Amino acid sequence: MQRKRTQPRLIQAMLDIWTLPDLRRKILFTLGILVVFRFLTQVPLPGVNLEALQGFFGEQGFFQMIDLFSGGAMSRFSIVATGIFPYITSSIIMQLLVPVIPRLQAIAQEGELGRHRINRITHLLTVPLAAIQGYSMLTLFRTQGLTIEPLGHLTIASIVTAMVAGTIFLVWLGELITERGVGNGISIIIFGGIVASLPEIIGRAFIAAQDPEGLTVFIILSLATLVLIVIFVEAHRRIPVQYARSTIRSGRMYRQSGSTYIPLRVNTAGMIPIIFALAIMQLPGMIASFLMNPPGQDPNFWNTIRNLFDSTKGAPEGLLYQGFYFALVIGFAYFYTMVIFEQMNLPQTLQQQSGFIPGVRPGKTTADYLNKVIKRITFGGALFLATVAILPFIVKEVTGVTVLVVQSTAMLIAVGVALDTMKQLEAQLTMRRYEGFLK
Repeated sequence: MQRKRTQPRLIQAMLDIWTLPDLRRKILFTLGILVVFRFLTQVPLPGVNLEALQGFFGEQGFFQMIDLFSGGAMSRFSIVATGIFPYITSSIIMQLLVPVIPRLQAIAQEGELGRHRINRITHLLTVPLAAIQGYSMLTLFRTQGLTIEPLGHLTIASIVTAMVAGTIFLVWLGELITERGVGNGISIIIFGGIVASLPEIIGRAFIAAQDPEGLTVFIILSLATLVLIVIFVEAHRRIPVQYARSTIRSGRMYRQSGSTYIPLRVNTAGMIPIIFALAIMQLPGMIASFLMNPPGQDPNFWNTIRNLFDSTKGAPEGLLYQGFYFALVIGFAYFYTMVIFEQMNLPQTLQQQSGFIPGVRPGKTTADYLNKVIKRITFGGALFLATVAILPFIVKEVTGVTVLVVQSTAMLIAVGVALDTMKQLEAQLTMRRYEGFLK
């Protein structure tokens, strides 16, 4: 009997996907949306000197980070320069307000209708946030001498309106991907921007590298970072749970039991702590940049403030910045994890479903036990996120390669989105009795 020859699992899974019309259609739809997104990043708005703007972004570490996430849209001052960051900010604000405001908490508990209403409020909040971000960006460019003056009030209003429209259009494209494509649409848009920008950045790194040994060490550290990111993104603590239910059959009561587990993720907060910490760390420097040039202000004072919060400084000047940044990421990781964990309300859910943790009494004792476990594992996740946040600074000092200063954070987002998308494809293949990627 002839032995059947099999393809490698990943290749076979890709072939299986393309043989399924619905999955093939979803993937092609997602790729088409990403092509539209890349086209929009190339459509510039008027009023800004693009050559001067490119030089400005080459000197500012924080704006390099934002530009990387937008796929270069900000450095080109395109119609989608603000990206989907106003929507992300709006979503974060709503996540923080729902547990605090009783009215929003009641809406969130209305099931599918409540989620739609919360989503609608999030969309409405995105509009003023996008307008504020667009106007602030244009004002910053004007204070840095990057605009082509004079810019009238009508021109400024038109530019800001176009940027708001670009943000809302990107959010709509992301929701189309979620509905008809593969993966979470908003995450896929960010992933597309990162992937589109990385080849250019990596190429500049190889061209600018004058120390081959330093570049070799950089590549090794990058690969090690990739492995650690995959490990920590997937890491979780399994909490065993048993269920006991009573059923009545033929007039008799029977008790049935089953067991499962609750996966508590080590990195529950995801990228949110790094985003919060970056915003706080860069806020003083951005305010100083706004106030350096206006008449009547002391430029030396504001220049000192901006230099103090400059993320591109090396050792020893940058040690204070990186240390404070490290501490902020850990603090926000604990804060956001506890907010998300409180919203999950696991003890009450277990009690309603007749579930219990072996050896732990239901109610307050279960809540205390789960809080203790989540705090312990969050410590490891927080240290991981904080290390990833300052890793570019460490790599730059060790290897001397200064071009890829935002590589580790971008890699964390890209790996997380790629894994989530592969899991969705895996689930689709499993439902159709095909062998997937990850088994």
